[in-house]
Amino acid sequence: MAWFKRKLYPEFWKAYLKSFSKVQEQNLEKIRFVVFDTETTGLNTKNDRILSIGCIAIKALKIKVPDQLELYLKQDTFNADTVKIHGLLKEGKLIKIEEAEAIKLFLEYIENAVLIAHHAAFDVAMINAALARSGLPKLKNRVLDTGFLFQKTKIDTSKTHFSLDELANRFKIPLHDRHTASGDAYITALLFLKLVAKLNKDSRLNLKRIRKKS
Repeated sequence: MAWFKRKLYPEFWKAYLKSFSKVQEQNLEKIRFVVFDTETTGLNTKNDRILSIGCIAIKALKIKVPDQLELYLKQDTFNADTVKIHGLLKEGKLIKIEEAEAIKLFLEYIENAVLIAHHAAFDVAMINAALARSGLPKLKNRVLDTGFLFQKTKIDTSKTHFSLDELANRFKIPLHDRHTASGDAYITALLFLKLVAKLNKDSRLNLKRIRKKS
C-alpha cells in the first residue's frame, strides 16, 4: 500500500539523525554549542531566502575559532533594498553554492550541537524553510536564544526585546563585521559567554530547560 511506504531520505540526513543517538552531555563544560546566524533577503520566513550562514563553535565555554563554517548561497531571490545592510550582491566574487548543498554542509557541521542565535526563532525558521524545500523535516537540535537568556539575568526588565547591537554595547562587545553572518555569529558567541557567566554566578543555568524551537 502506498501510504505504508517509508519516505527515503538522503544519507547526510540519516547521519545527522544518527548523531542524536549519542548521549548528550548536560555539563556546560562538555557540551558543543554552535552559534549561528543567517543573512537573508528579508524578514518573511516563507518568501525570503538565505544569503549566507555563519557558524562558530563553543566547547568548554571557550570559542573555538578553527571550528567554524561560512557559507554563501546563490541568490535566486534578490532584494536590492537589503544589500545596504548585508553587502551581499547577487553576483560578486564570493563563491556561492546552491541552497540544498548549503543545508547539507550545515547539518554535517552542526550534528547534535546545541544551537545558539540571537532572536533564534527567525534563523531557525529560515533553516527549516530551506529544509522543507529540500523535502526534509525540521531541525532536531536544542536551541538557545541569547535574547531569552538576557531576560533570565533580569539585568534590565524595561522591555522584552533587545537588539544584538543593544546587548553588545551593554556588555562592551566590539561590533566588528556586524551584519555579516560570521561576524554576527561571533558577536553572539561572545554575548552568550557573558550571559552564561552572569547566570552561573546567580544560579546554575539549567540545561534541562532548553527546548528545541522550530
